Amino acid sequence: MPASARVTLCYGPYESNGAVGHRTFRLQGLQAALRARGHQCVLEETRERNVVELVVSGEVVFSCHIKQLQFGGDGQLDPVCREAVAAVENAH
Repeated sequence: MPASARVTLCYGPYESNGAVGHRTFRLQGLQAALRARGHQCVLEETRERNVVELVVSGEVVFSCHIKQLQFGGDGQLDPVCREAVAAVENAH
C-alpha cells in the first residue's frame, strides 16, 4: 500500500452517558496513528451502531467495536490502533 493511502473511517453511533450518538473521541488515536504513517483520513458516519470500519480502495480492511478503541490519545499505546494501521498497510 502506498504511504499516502486514503482511508475512510466509517463509524456508527454508540452509547455514552446514556445518550446514543456519533462521536469521534475514540477515533482520535486511530486518526493520529494513521496520519503519523502518512495516510489521509476521511470520517464518514454510518447507521451501524458500535462499529468502526476502515475502507481502502472500496474494500473494508479492518473493523472493530468502537469501544475497543482507547478514548483520545495518539494511538501509540492502543493495540487495536496498531492492528488497524497494519491492516491498512497490508491492503492491496
